[in-house]
Amino acid sequence: MDGLLLVDKDAGKTSHDIVAEVRVALDERHAGHTGTLDPAATGLLVVALGRALKMVPYHEGHDKEYAVTVRLGVRTETDDLAGRVLEERDASSVTRAAIEGLLPRFTGAIRQRPPAYSAVKVDGERAYRLARRGETVDLPERDVTIRELQIEGFEIPRVKLVLRCSKGTYVRSLARDIGAALGCGGAVAELRRLAVGPFRVENALQLALVGEVQLRASVLPADAGLDSMPAVILDAGDARRFTQGKLLDQGSPAPLVRVYEGAKFLGIGEEKDQRLKARRVY
Repeated sequence: MDGLLLVDKDAGKTSHDIVAEVRVALDERHAGHTGTLDPAATGLLVVALGRALKMVPYHEGHDKEYAVTVRLGVRTETDDLAGRVLEERDASSVTRAAIEGLLPRFTGAIRQRPPAYSAVKVDGERAYRLARRGETVDLPERDVTIRELQIEGFEIPRVKLVLRCSKGTYVRSLARDIGAALGCGGAVAELRRLAVGPFRVENALQLALVGEVQLRASVLPADAGLDSMPAVILDAGDARRFTQGKLLDQGSPAPLVRVYEGAKFLGIGEEKDQRLKARRVY
C-alpha cells in the first residue's frame, strides 16, 4: 500500500512497535513514521506506507501540538517520571500566577538542551545509549520555536500545559527547564501528541480497536498534508520528462512544489535556474 495512516499510539509502546504492528496488519513490508514519540507518550503517530516513505522528509518539518502534564518538585535523569529520581523538593508554594509569569520566557524562539536520554547522535551514537552505559552526556543547546504555550489545568504538584512547537522541540526539556525556573524542578508525568501539521489525533485510529478493512480504508494519499506547497499541473509530455529528472522550461512558483499530471501525484519539484526539476519522484 502507498499512503499515510494516522495512528493513536498507546503508552508503553515505541514508535517502532507501532510501525511493526501496521506492517503485520496490512502485510506491508515498507513502512516508517514521520516523527518519534517516547514510549510513555500517547497520541498521533503518522505512519508512511510503501512509496509514501519518499515523502517523509516533507512531513518531518511540520509543527507539532502537545498536551503535557508536568510534575513539579522532582528532577529525574530522563526528565520524565520513567527515570531515576535525582532530587525532590517541596512545590506546594508554587502558584498558577507564578507559572503564567514564566511562560513568556519559554514562548517564541528559544534555546533548549535536549535530554541526555534522547535520540540525538553524539559522534554517531544515540545519546540514550551512552547515558544507559553511565557515560556523561553533555548535549549542546539547539534553537527551537514554541509558537503557543498555555496552562490548561493546575493542581499542585501538577500543571497541564498545551503547546504548539517547531520540529526538534523536546517537551521533556521544556518541563525540566520550567521546573528549574520555578526553583523546584519538574518532569513530564504525561505526554500526548495532539497534532502533526494539519493531521489531528481525533482522526487517528487505535490499532487494537480496528481491523484490516478499516485500516486500509483509512489510508490517506501520499500528498496529504503537503498543501502548504503550491501545486503544479503538467501535461503528459512534461510529466514524463519530470519523472525522468529532466529540467522543464516552465518555472516554479515556489522553491518546493507538488507536481501532478492531471490528478496523479508525481512528486516534489524544485526550482533550478528558473526552471522546474524533480527533487523527489513519487
